Amino acid sequence: MPILLAVIAVLGVSASGPLMAATAAPALAIALWRNAGGAALIAPFALTRNRGELRGLNGRQWLMSALAGAMLAAHFAAWVSALKLTSVAAATALVTTQLIWVVLIDRIKGAKPTTAVVVGMGVSISGVLVISGFDFALSGRAITGDALAILGGLFAALYLVVGNEVRKTLSTTAYTLLCYGFCAVLLASAALIFGIPLTGFSATSWLLIAAVTVSAQLLGHSLLNHLLAVMSPMVISLLILLEVPGAALLAGLFLGQTPSWGVYVGLVLILAGLCVVAARRQETPAEVVLAE
Repeated sequence: MPILLAVIAVLGVSASGPLMAATAAPALAIALWRNAGGAALIAPFALTRNRGELRGLNGRQWLMSALAGAMLAAHFAAWVSALKLTSVAAATALVTTQLIWVVLIDRIKGAKPTTAVVVGMGVSISGVLVISGFDFALSGRAITGDALAILGGLFAALYLVVGNEVRKTLSTTAYTLLCYGFCAVLLASAALIFGIPLTGFSATSWLLIAAVTVSAQLLGHSLLNHLLAVMSPMVISLLILLEVPGAALLAGLFLGQTPSWGVYVGLVLILAGLCVVAARRQETPAEVVLAE
């Protein structure tokens, strides 16, 4: 059963990038509606089963949940924008550098990475440079997308770090509702400030937004969090990396995207390095997984 759930989760997150790249709507609108939809799907369960927990929240729990939501909003704003500017393969590969950012944050907090982790990070960073070099030769638009994807990885790492801290005192359901809710509110506020439309899209666009909400938010994100009860964080981290070739394959099949061979070389280097980092990084209990 866990293997079947893992396969469904990987397929769900792999569909995220191609679906959002194909959606004819602004990046902030896509990010807003997928998070608002995720919160709406979780709300009935949270308000029924976790009502007492939600009523008893203290100031720190509210603040940390809001901070996690802010980091998630920044992540989606950057990454969904990247999907509109560069290839799905490049954007998905570059955003997975969140694992490197997590290691760097751990280092700032005093944890010393092993030699193998440092080597793995070096290999992944070389992959980033390869992809960025080929995209720079292609267009300024593509290199901007690459930069946004890397920035999205940084915000994803901050979301994970803050979220794991919050999860020490909150259940998954309660935390997810708060985080998705805060994220949606912040994205809606940003869209209103910058005059970005949130409605008026075609029926096809709304169907794609609904599809990414179900595939990534519900099946992908939620199932991977559930699997943490029976699989180690290292295994989950490796499962998330399968999103990269999965998204590239789906983008090739359904969007006709065929990036240059250099992008695929960089993709392989990033995955190889991150596999080493995930396998060798000292495991700590994790409760929050970011799956696109």
